[in-house]
Amino acid sequence: MSTYAPNPGLYIPTQDEKTFALLAHVLGIFSGFIAPLVFFLVKRDSKFVSFHALQSLAWHVMYLVLVFGAMIVFFVSLIASGGFHSGGHAEPPFAFFGLFGIFWLFAMGGGILNIILGIVYGIKAHNGEWAQFPLLGGWILRKIVYG
Repeated sequence: MSTYAPNPGLYIPTQDEKTFALLAHVLGIFSGFIAPLVFFLVKRDSKFVSFHALQSLAWHVMYLVLVFGAMIVFFVSLIASGGFHSGGHAEPPFAFFGLFGIFWLFAMGGGILNIILGIVYGIKAHNGEWAQFPLLGGWILRKIVYG
């Protein structure tokens, strides 16, 4: 392992910081946003742990918002399509079979992505890397380290 920081302003974390950052990612798989939030609040003095915990926290909050938003759209479309049947035959609404399958696939895909991100970035954190999540890692790094 090299002994230099990859970018100016980034330091080599201690073994405890690496372990806490690993736990922020891996425990987020099982607890959602709660474990990263706890690590972010408790380890505010460590920029390395704060950086990794905030990335995991941001991912879990975005995932939670997307899942709840999709559930609201699903239920509204289910109620709307089920309330306007005409005629004597009762067909199941399209929202139940069509949208439920799509919603279920995206939810399962997000769950698998959650596991993959938690493991991959947990390993990177344990190796002492300042690894950035796609799309939001650079912004978080600027706010935590340089901000």
